[in-house]
Amino acid sequence: MLPVLSRSRFALLAAACVLSLAGCAGSVQPDIQRLPERVELSGMPFYRGEAYQSGPQSLASMLSQQGIVITPGLLDKPLHLPGAEAQLQQNMQNLAREYGMVVYPLDSNLPALLTQVAAGYPVLLRFSEGSAFWKEPRYAILAGYNRHKQTVLLRSGMDRRLLMSFKSFESAFQNAGGWAVLIQGPTQIPAKVDPQRWLKAADDLARAGQEQAATKATKALATH
Repeated sequence: MLPVLSRSRFALLAAACVLSLAGCAGSVQPDIQRLPERVELSGMPFYRGEAYQSGPQSLASMLSQQGIVITPGLLDKPLHLPGAEAQLQQNMQNLAREYGMVVYPLDSNLPALLTQVAAGYPVLLRFSEGSAFWKEPRYAILAGYNRHKQTVLLRSGMDRRLLMSFKSFESAFQNAGGWAVLIQGPTQIPAKVDPQRWLKAADDLARAGQEQAATKATKALATH
């Protein structure tokens, strides 16, 4: 009788494991399931530094990716640092436009971010770092993900390959306000582009004095 009970228990345990694994696989959102399983933008420039320097670091990486010769130290003065930390998010966007880049805002959800990474576009974002008792906003670049392991790959601070679970990242991202943008060349149309959002970004570029780049962005959408 004992062998029969053992076999029954084993069968139940095996079934529970299968159901558990199926549940984990099914927990990934459908829009993410349709993406490539693993992406890493390994050629993305990275500037290592202290956590409080994450804004200039991340922006310098994004601009370098676009072929602009820059370092984080050269961005401190135009970003009015130190002293203007409260305006850093807006100042980073303004400065990117001054370099002729389109600042394209993204929806505040994981599928929207990973869709751009899968298309080859790094995402500039803000997330919360710290404990339950103390958190600080940090800037980072989303440069990869692993759908099977349900992890994202960030470049921020001293970490060139900061891995976070989907769940932890989404929580940290939303806690910091859910802000994420692309820094695109005028002819780089985002994946699943929202035409009105792109045109608004092109108009913001024109208002920053980059009329020629804004015209290129508008024409690029028309021929997309």
